[in-house]
Amino acid sequence: MRTIVLDIHPDGSMHVTIDGNPLPPEDEWPWSRSAFPQIIDQASEDRSRPVRVEVHEADGTSFTDLLPARPPRRTPEPDPAPEPAKPRKHRTGAKLIEVTAEGFIPGEDIICCLIASHTEAAPDAAARALVDLKQVTKALQTGNGEVVLIGRISGHMVVRSLS
Repeated sequence: MRTIVLDIHPDGSMHVTIDGNPLPPEDEWPWSRSAFPQIIDQASEDRSRPVRVEVHEADGTSFTDLLPARPPRRTPEPDPAPEPAKPRKHRTGAKLIEVTAEGFIPGEDIICCLIASHTEAAPDAAARALVDLKQVTKALQTGNGEVVLIGRISGHMVVRSLS
């Protein structure tokens, strides 16, 4: 394990050694505390090796720390080549089911609802419904199920079977 020793001078500059060998600063200025990450990265080979760091302050205090190596970074695998597009299924046309009812106001907006399931009201008159999308899909595919027509103004409601 490499040992980094940082001797801090009263003016804030540092003298740095790695395993007893002096590490000169990269420019003509002396090392300063702001270069601490750069020094650690250099001595630990970009954190691929653990290092021991000793800091000796100008006031005589010192501390030691062990910095573990980071786990190696995984290089992302290249994206696989795109698969050829699958041929689209040709639709033969929409399957339409006509639902008719009377009793609405002329020109009124009518809501058409596919019934997916039934539920009961609770003793407090509230209702809760859980919709299974598989049931909705099955009703649409097979044409079995029920539809509710509701008039937005009149509130008139009619239930019709799809089959």
